[in-house]
Amino acid sequence: MKKLTDELMKELNSTSQIDKYLNENGDYLLDTTLSDYLCSKIEEKGLTKAGIIKKSEINEIYGYQILSGKRVPSRNKLLSICIGAEFSISEINDALKISEFSPLSPKKKRDSIIIFCIKNKYPIWKINEELYDHDFQTL
Repeated sequence: MKKLTDELMKELNSTSQIDKYLNENGDYLLDTTLSDYLCSKIEEKGLTKAGIIKKSEINEIYGYQILSGKRVPSRNKLLSICIGAEFSISEINDALKISEFSPLSPKKKRDSIIIFCIKNKYPIWKINEELYDHDFQTL
């Protein structure tokens, strides 16, 4: 079971020893590279990089560079890869946090559309169509 960010913050604020906090909460801390995170999730799901890149509708070379850690994606490209890999909202938000992007939020109209589309298993082209129809930047 995951600890909520608020729980971790409460523990961090009340600790007098950072090493104790790190040891006790190591399983809940995002301490990985984006490439390692994406590749481990892809392997865990039994997917192929080629299949994900195709479903992501991003340039093939660029996609492989992102997955290998040679390029840092924009938030939109990272969302495309995660959606192509059929990540859950939680997994997508973890990838966004690792990359120091804001997580998907239902308080933001554009993010709400993206979340809705992910929950309904829309492909990238359909998500982009919904975003365009609502006057938002496409992925």
